Amino acid sequence: MPRTTVRTDELDYDLPPELVAQRPRARRDESRLLVYDRATGAVRHRRFLDLPEEAGGALVVVNDTRVVPARLRLRRPGGGQAEVLLVEPLGDGLWEGLARPTKRLRPGMRLGPVELVEHVGEGRWLLRLEGEPAGEPPLPPYITEPLADAERYQTVYAREAGSAAAPTAGLHFTPELLARLDVERVTLHVGLGTFRPVAAATLDAHELHSERYEVAAVAWERIASVERVVAVGTTTTRVLETLARGGSLAGRTNLFITPGFEFRRVDALLTNFHLPRSTLLALVMAFAGIEETRRLYAEAIRERYRFYSFGDAMLVL
Repeated sequence: MPRTTVRTDELDYDLPPELVAQRPRARRDESRLLVYDRATGAVRHRRFLDLPEEAGGALVVVNDTRVVPARLRLRRPGGGQAEVLLVEPLGDGLWEGLARPTKRLRPGMRLGPVELVEHVGEGRWLLRLEGEPAGEPPLPPYITEPLADAERYQTVYAREAGSAAAPTAGLHFTPELLARLDVERVTLHVGLGTFRPVAAATLDAHELHSERYEVAAVAWERIASVERVVAVGTTTTRVLETLARGGSLAGRTNLFITPGFEFRRVDALLTNFHLPRSTLLALVMAFAGIEETRRLYAEAIRERYRFYSFGDAMLVL
């Protein structure tokens, strides 16, 4: 029977720090690919280049959002440093964002092209930006090395800018590899709520912030009608399962996929290895099983896979 309550500590695991990938591989498709077949329990260690063989002719659906150059390093009026991370545009130059050091900031303060309008709690601000974002890629805090090429934190098929983080499962694709697959696109602009750690004792006590998405009618007609779909990443999965439940073709979704969830359109999941106590790991556990996912992560650690944004990938069939 589906489980209704999952303890957050079931999403814990120990990762050797050296397995956190600090930089992308020289070639995107050189990443390793751990393949898990749910029907047989078999585990295979492949290369990402082998994906067409493993996908078996299924429709591969990607999230084509583009990451905003959202990290702005600024100066406070008194000369101290400040940092603003743009999260989501609200129209007319207004943005939701994160700003620090919050205790030294106040509404009305000017930080270069940014005016702080209102502090809305937990470091989040309503702010006004002059012009277009012109900062750095918003790399997650566990990546401490500078990124030599900002385009490596974008997928090769990225289109409209709108994300505060990359849909990292897509970072492994090259144009040549895409040409060997049957591919369809959806768009979900990734917000920081997706990556906010689960602080509650159980998953059902955690609130997932909504994110903007859009899917072309012709794309959804095709996705809905094919025999098998491989969802590239947790963001793509949330869009497809939102639409499979009658969601509109454009809007916002706060669908929180946890163990016990009934998948209606995603037949296989391609994903990176995620942080402990994250909603992303909860989604993977919903698809592959809690104990199965813990076993796969332990196997990946034994085999020295690279973890997180610039790390290796896993395909759950």
